[in-house]
Amino acid sequence: MALSPPGKLFDLTGRVACVTGASSGLGRRAADVLLAAGACVVGVARRADILSEWAAADPERAGYVEGDLAAPNAIYAIAGSVSKIFGAPDILVNAAGINTREAADEVTSEGWNQTINLNLAAPFFLAQKLVPAMREKGWGRVLNFASLQSYRAFTGGLSYGTTKGGVVQMTRAMAEAWSRDGITANAVGPGFFRTELTAAVFSDPERAERNARQTCIGRNGEPEDIDGAVLFLCSDASSYITGQTLMVDGGFTAK
Repeated sequence: MALSPPGKLFDLTGRVACVTGASSGLGRRAADVLLAAGACVVGVARRADILSEWAAADPERAGYVEGDLAAPNAIYAIAGSVSKIFGAPDILVNAAGINTREAADEVTSEGWNQTINLNLAAPFFLAQKLVPAMREKGWGRVLNFASLQSYRAFTGGLSYGTTKGGVVQMTRAMAEAWSRDGITANAVGPGFFRTELTAAVFSDPERAERNARQTCIGRNGEPEDIDGAVLFLCSDASSYITGQTLMVDGGFTAK
């Protein structure tokens, strides 16, 4: 079999991607990475003003849908709106998430349900809605966002960690269900990156430095550190990889 040129393995020209949580943080970074690789990208988030500004920079290949993914009844409407912009997505990146940071004894049913709905239910039901079109094409990529807390218990992270542990198993189950149809399902597990979600961590320099020392590399993550993993798992380069969680954490979970 002839070898594909390395660049072709990562070329997403002609693909359509949907990225949730695209208004900020690693979701925005993922959307930008897929755009740079040639895909048309639809960002989904609640903050339409930020998304519209982002999409305006490349209106031929960037679009957006405003929506609250934590509202269970909104998922199917959001999926329909996403598919109207550039056509049905080939790639789904589930990056939207919330961490209420409630101590175990203080977890409320409201915070629990919001966390479960956004971090775990939304990725599944959005994928369920978009998978049929991927199946018709015989090609699809679902990329979920896991976390250090998929494997480690952190103070104030009971609800969040529960959902992120679930994301790892959900990713395996998605792979078992859909990969025979040409749809791979994988996850990335970021370490400590400076984003809105981790603002509480980085507001404490001593804590941030302590986290950096716990990695094998000796530093916390920079936005560009996620680029390769996202592109790899959303492209032809990972066609025989499914059901896996790739930790992009500088070796935090290796120690």
